[in-house]
Amino acid sequence: MGDQIISDPAILGGKPCVKGTRISVEMILEWVASGSSRDDILNAYPHLTATDLNEALQYAAKSVKNEVIVTTEVGH
Repeated sequence: MGDQIISDPAILGGKPCVKGTRISVEMILEWVASGSSRDDILNAYPHLTATDLNEALQYAAKSVKNEVIVTTEVGH
């Protein structure tokens, strides 16, 4: 994975984002989840590159890869 995804407390409160932008990994995931294609995103934000998108998606995948979900039941 490259160095295009950064986390800086002075930018978006430290959310991971594409270096040199205020476009967060979260925002990119929301676009993809809403049905936007990579081409749609790149056309709407021409300052983003295909590498930026790939790294954002790789970052997100790596972030949840070892995620542990704990559920509990609350009695009534």
